Amino acid sequence: MNFTRAIVRHPGASFTAGLSSAREADPDVDLARSQHARYSQALCECGLEVTRLAPDESYPDSTFVEDTAILTSRGAILARPGALSRRGEVYGIAPCLRGFYADLPQIEAPGTLDGGDICEADGHFLIGVSARTNEEGARQLARHLARLGFTSSEVDIRNNPALLHLKSGIAYLGAGLWVADAGIAGELRSQAAIAAHDVIVVPPAEAYAANCVRVNGTILVAAGYPNLRAALKARGLPSLALDVSEFRKMDGGLSCLSLRF
Repeated sequence: MNFTRAIVRHPGASFTAGLSSAREADPDVDLARSQHARYSQALCECGLEVTRLAPDESYPDSTFVEDTAILTSRGAILARPGALSRRGEVYGIAPCLRGFYADLPQIEAPGTLDGGDICEADGHFLIGVSARTNEEGARQLARHLARLGFTSSEVDIRNNPALLHLKSGIAYLGAGLWVADAGIAGELRSQAAIAAHDVIVVPPAEAYAANCVRVNGTILVAAGYPNLRAALKARGLPSLALDVSEFRKMDGGLSCLSLRF
């Protein structure tokens, strides 16, 4: 699917107070802002019209806008983040989304769902059941997607502690091409509802690189992972490396930083 728009939210001064599972050092807020500006510019270079939202200091993780909603070519669904401290981010993104979508159904309690657990592949949605997305949230999303004419299936990643979200370990690049962390590649290939003709399996040393994003004709990849870039080049796919070191410190990656539609 080609994208024409994206929504991003700049990181605020409170960014260092966000959630992190294995923080080695506090992120440098100024560097995070610089990296975010470059990321937003890259989306523009890929042909997207980017809506830039101001920081929301009440929610340190709110720069990770992908977790607040699921956007499709036929409609949108508001999420209900699994982390209690992030629930309010949904209300912060909804006014912006109403400018693009007339109807905004929402995942309801007791369901929880993070957008980072949702991966679309040619009209079929993989829904990750994780520490953030529970089975009830997955069921609710499946019903909303069916109403829009999409199919879906679940991928349980709760036994894979290295993956915060499903898209921490996989990315769909189109035409049956996937990128996958070695720990989830087998599960991906077992999904009967999707075409996995070619799976680039990233080694443990490059596991973070599995969270890459195809934006029209370009693959955005995290800087510092040459093996993935070489594999993409071998398949004739241009890539653009972006430094997201400060977002990695807060459990975030490239896909987390925008809502693309």
